[in-house]
Amino acid sequence: MQARTGVPLLVGHHRRHNPIVAEARRILASGALGRLVTVTGLWLARKDERYFDAAWRREPGAGVLLINLVHDLDLLRFLCGEIASVQALASHAARGFAVEDSAALLLQFENGALGTLSGSDATAAPWGWDQNAGENPAVFAQQPEQPCYLLAGTEGSLSVPQLKLWRYGEERGWHHPLLCRQGQPSPGSAMHNQLRHFVQVARRECPPIIDAADAARTLALVEAARQAARERRPVTPQAL
Repeated sequence: MQARTGVPLLVGHHRRHNPIVAEARRILASGALGRLVTVTGLWLARKDERYFDAAWRREPGAGVLLINLVHDLDLLRFLCGEIASVQALASHAARGFAVEDSAALLLQFENGALGTLSGSDATAAPWGWDQNAGENPAVFAQQPEQPCYLLAGTEGSLSVPQLKLWRYGEERGWHHPLLCRQGQPSPGSAMHNQLRHFVQVARRECPPIIDAADAARTLALVEAARQAARERRPVTPQAL
């Protein structure tokens, strides 16, 4: 539709607009991590029981993969590149609903990196973007000292959202200490940046940071994870 009508379409994956994410992308692009080797992601929280008063949140079409981990998968794509294959396990053992409350994903990136992503809405845990990134403190209790993504490469590693960059000094190897440098994101709010970008897109001043085709690749990845969990096998994301 976007190509046919010429009307730009911006999809609301707001984390892409966070200055922390922009700085993490800059660090990755600088080569400070060397070749990316492993990616670890966590989204662990405990939703209160009232959240599930709405019946649709307990039924097929909901679940932690489609409601929550979709945002983490989009951000991992944005930071680390496309994902070629996914394996997954899902469970509803904690809450007993028809949909999963927990999932564990094994990711193979096109650049050769390997990743894991664990998510649950039934855990008392401080590790997740909503608790760690400070985007919406009025809704989510904050644990800003905790990371939710750990990116490790041949030359260094990065914790996100803290932006702690770990690299060796002159001597390298596990017998020598790693040195930590703190990244500094630009001031700003993800929500404000997203609204500003929306206006710029509407005025044709820039292309969308995430258009329909890009967002569809994230959704295809979620669907691949759901299929992998059902069939207990690796699945390649298919275009929607």
